[in-house]
Amino acid sequence: MPYEMIAALMFSTMLLMMMTGQRVFGIIGFVAVLASMTLWGTGGHTLGFSAAMKLMKWYPLLSLPMFVFMGYVMSESRLADDLYRMFHIWFGRVRGGLAIGTILLMVLISAMNGLSVAGMAIGSTIALPELLRRGYDKRMVTGVIQAGSSLGILIPPSVVLVLYAMIARAPVSELWLAGLVPGLIMAGMFILYIAVRCWFQPALGPALTVEERAQITLGDKLRSLRAGLLPFVIFGSMMIPFINGWTSLVESSVIGVVATVMGALVKRTFSWTVFETATRSTLAISCMFMWVILAALAFGAVFDGLGAVKAVEQLFVQRLGFEPWTILILMQVSFLLMGMFLDDTAMLVIVAPLYVPLVATLDLGIPRADVLIWYGVLYTITCQIAYLTPPFGYNLFLMRAFAPREITMGDIYRSVTPFVLVMVATLALMMVFPGIVLWLPNLVYPD
Repeated sequence: MPYEMIAALMFSTMLLMMMTGQRVFGIIGFVAVLASMTLWGTGGHTLGFSAAMKLMKWYPLLSLPMFVFMGYVMSESRLADDLYRMFHIWFGRVRGGLAIGTILLMVLISAMNGLSVAGMAIGSTIALPELLRRGYDKRMVTGVIQAGSSLGILIPPSVVLVLYAMIARAPVSELWLAGLVPGLIMAGMFILYIAVRCWFQPALGPALTVEERAQITLGDKLRSLRAGLLPFVIFGSMMIPFINGWTSLVESSVIGVVATVMGALVKRTFSWTVFETATRSTLAISCMFMWVILAALAFGAVFDGLGAVKAVEQLFVQRLGFEPWTILILMQVSFLLMGMFLDDTAMLVIVAPLYVPLVATLDLGIPRADVLIWYGVLYTITCQIAYLTPPFGYNLFLMRAFAPREITMGDIYRSVTPFVLVMVATLALMMVFPGIVLWLPNLVYPD
């Protein structure tokens, strides 16, 4: 049987097994090892072991549990309460001001944990009740929290970019820097949308009343600034040494954990319950991510051995005659379609063995050393969109779990539509102008 047929059989088998509802890493790992033993005999069983050894030797992976732990400590100890109160005081007089403040809160939370789930938990427990109490439209606020929390997988320290770096063999530090500017641009576009819509439809996001504004003194504003400084201190203590090259990625993640725990201790919100919950959740998520990466490495090794990537390249470029940009757009469209049914790690594991090497061979007018960095950001933005697209968007179901009963699943589905359109516009902008993505990493790490 030709190797191309074997690769197609592996891929189709994996997709069929996905429909059984079994765990993604188990399906992918099973197909990889079974194909390896079928092709290369009993020696093929070492494929999984070799992938495990490669995974365990990847030192930057130690940062993964650190950032996950940070996110859960922040969520469980409610370190973001004062920060949201600060945004409430300073932005409450603007139409849609509290929704704008929620986006800014999500940006800062994203810059400290690297996960979407932590932002969802904080936004849903702190911002959502307050926004609803002040008369904000329920669809507006649920969309704001879902879209804002998705920034956690793009703005550093993004855990998704760490996974991509492992599979694409790209430097995590450059990927993080590449995700920062697009993440801030997307947040700015969210804020612009909220401001414009609430200006024309004030009922969606009413400003504070004259009486409420009169009760807020200059002293209140200054005290709120002082109380909200703690998250900025945590972020600065972690990222400034890393960007300046004083610490490695793993060392910066440890600094972030220590700073977060110290902050919770200072505020007297760190308890044994917080520690136990954060540790158990960190262990569960970290193990899940490691199993997924392990399966992806094994599956990718079989694909490399079969030459499947070369076959796909010949199909699109030589037989079908597609232009490089056409191929790239088709790849992104396939991500968007898969995102309706799969989560980000499943998408990466399924298509990374094909897409990542293929992108590296396309003539897109971008230096070869930068292509995988740029594509990592494009992939991550599509993951953000996947988090919000029905029927199985991850954030949709998280919001259903956190939201009160008066917010229905239909409200949640409809609330994300404008924000998904903003994300698609951001994705198109990053594709047309790759320099936006590559500017900061090239500035910090010049050739």
